[in-house]
Amino acid sequence: MNQPLINIERKFRPEIEGLRVVAALLVAVYHIWFNRVSGGVDVFFVISGFLITTSIISTINRTGEFRFLPYVTKLMKRLLPSVFFILGIVLILSWFLLPKSILGKTIHEVFASMFFYQNWQLAFSSTDYLDSSQMKTPVEHFWALSIQGQFYIIWFLVFSLILLLIKKYKLTNVKLLINTVLGILFVSSFVYSVYLTAVNQPWAYFITMTRTWEFALGSLLCINLSAIKVNKYIATVIGWLGLIGLISTGIVFNVSEMFPGYIALYPMICALFIVLSGTQDTKYGVKRFLGSPVMVKLGGIAFGIYLWHWVILEFYRYNVQETPGIIVGTLIIISSIALSFLMTRYIEEPIRKSVSNKFSFKRLGLMGSVNVLLIGSLLLGVYIDHNKLEGKITGKNYPGALAVKNPNDIPDQEPIPAFSEVFDDLPQTHLDDANQGLGDSDLKIGEYGKTENYDATIALVGSSHSEHWLGAILEAAKDNNYRVLTMTRSGTRFSTGYKDDDLKGIWNKNVLDYLKDSDVDVVISHATASDATSDKIQQQMVDQLQYVKDEYGIEALAIRDDPRYSFNVLEALETTGLEETIKRMNSEDNQKDESFWKQFENENKSLHKIDLTEYFKVDGKFQPVIGNVIIYRDNRHLTNTYSESFGSVFEEKINEILKGK
Repeated sequence: MNQPLINIERKFRPEIEGLRVVAALLVAVYHIWFNRVSGGVDVFFVISGFLITTSIISTINRTGEFRFLPYVTKLMKRLLPSVFFILGIVLILSWFLLPKSILGKTIHEVFASMFFYQNWQLAFSSTDYLDSSQMKTPVEHFWALSIQGQFYIIWFLVFSLILLLIKKYKLTNVKLLINTVLGILFVSSFVYSVYLTAVNQPWAYFITMTRTWEFALGSLLCINLSAIKVNKYIATVIGWLGLIGLISTGIVFNVSEMFPGYIALYPMICALFIVLSGTQDTKYGVKRFLGSPVMVKLGGIAFGIYLWHWVILEFYRYNVQETPGIIVGTLIIISSIALSFLMTRYIEEPIRKSVSNKFSFKRLGLMGSVNVLLIGSLLLGVYIDHNKLEGKITGKNYPGALAVKNPNDIPDQEPIPAFSEVFDDLPQTHLDDANQGLGDSDLKIGEYGKTENYDATIALVGSSHSEHWLGAILEAAKDNNYRVLTMTRSGTRFSTGYKDDDLKGIWNKNVLDYLKDSDVDVVISHATASDATSDKIQQQMVDQLQYVKDEYGIEALAIRDDPRYSFNVLEALETTGLEETIKRMNSEDNQKDESFWKQFENENKSLHKIDLTEYFKVDGKFQPVIGNVIIYRDNRHLTNTYSESFGSVFEEKINEILKGK
């Protein structure tokens, strides 16, 4: 290729370096003190799109080709040193400083972060990035870096295709072609992001397809920047408007429910304003601030600041206190800057700037191998701890829920599951992938118990608050000739309260369509949400069960929801101890469904009901451990072990219902 692919400005933009550090510090500040999204990550994505497109176009202009090996080699030398080093530090510290209950999750996420699929790991594990009650690993923030790594591969494919089309068809209007391709990616990803954020925001937050438009926007700016002219006055105004607007993003918007949909345009447009203003040198422009030597220097280590701040913050939270004060939070930021500077100087730069790929990849291979060995060692330690406890378990010493009848007759034992196992003490549906996740509305049906020549079929339907009773129902079915079906979907109640075109509403309709022609004898679902203040929410769940009873003639068992808390009970139990956790549990109003349930019990005579609240108390106080079994996996979901201890309670109730048919 004798002429440039497309003319772009290939020069150092100091204000972009300053913008990078502003984005990193915004993320840190909002994480440390506000537990909110700042818009900083979205700005990182726009900048990444701008810079990588500049690099790709420059490479093609210079060489006339675009080869994968040099491209990916350069990226690996840039990204992997910091990633591997920080993950290695996290693995070492985790064994000593992390609660055992979060250790297994951390190991899985470290591995996912090493191979740049952490965003999908979090999406499939139903992580809510902004839910403070969920236990956070020190590497949860690596989801953004994983998306960035995936984007770089996508962009290689996109520009390889563009170059192929240009050469094959001898196209001359290259700029139009690139704008068309990037425009299609931008529009399609943006529309999908808006749609999915509205129907399933936690899933939309992490997946690659809802973020591609953010990179595409930066790329479009790169391609078209030279054609956009702004005068010095406008440049000054929009630059400061962009910076002020960006800083205020997390204050202006309820980003915990709105990102990454159309609201994400706000911080990104602010970033575009800043980049556009940087095309002009003005006396009072934002470029003078962002392009100052200090900001440029900090911008060079912004990547490390982003990676370090969360690591330090999470170890602090688990070992000192949940929310840092002003002084400690400031020290976390300063420490992040210092560690980033040292890591960049002594870990990243020697590898990135080395002219010998052999030297660079020998070091990267060594760092990666050490991390794999550390992962194996930690998993072995967890396995040994688990086996030590398993050897002590007998049915007599671990009655779980049944201990509330005679709590003084139970000897004190180390509780089960082991703290390192609690997070993964899941219902069988999760282990079998029979629970429908947040991504679509398909109906997944799990089949358990007696699958042939059975006397009755029991269907467990609803959200995770129905699903966590599966252990009890399977125990109830063990000595009976029952088939057990599961129809559960994360975050989705069996309720009339969803719109018909909403994913949750479609799933509910799919359940009803299945039940209509099934041989199900009893439907079981939770019929209240103990943290809901609106009786309407409870009534809609009751109405759905009533519909199944009246229209299909299927008996329905309504379960009162278990108590829920504003904090992670498991985390509190391990970090603050039993007595402090009991005190905290009983200081909260954790059952806002009390009045509704009493009225429902008294007035509705056609639905069967079960209230298990008494099995969460000893001597009138709510407990985190009963019968030497840990009750909660988090702030609201039961461990499968505790659920199984309700087997005889459910067996009695189900047999009573079936005999009355």
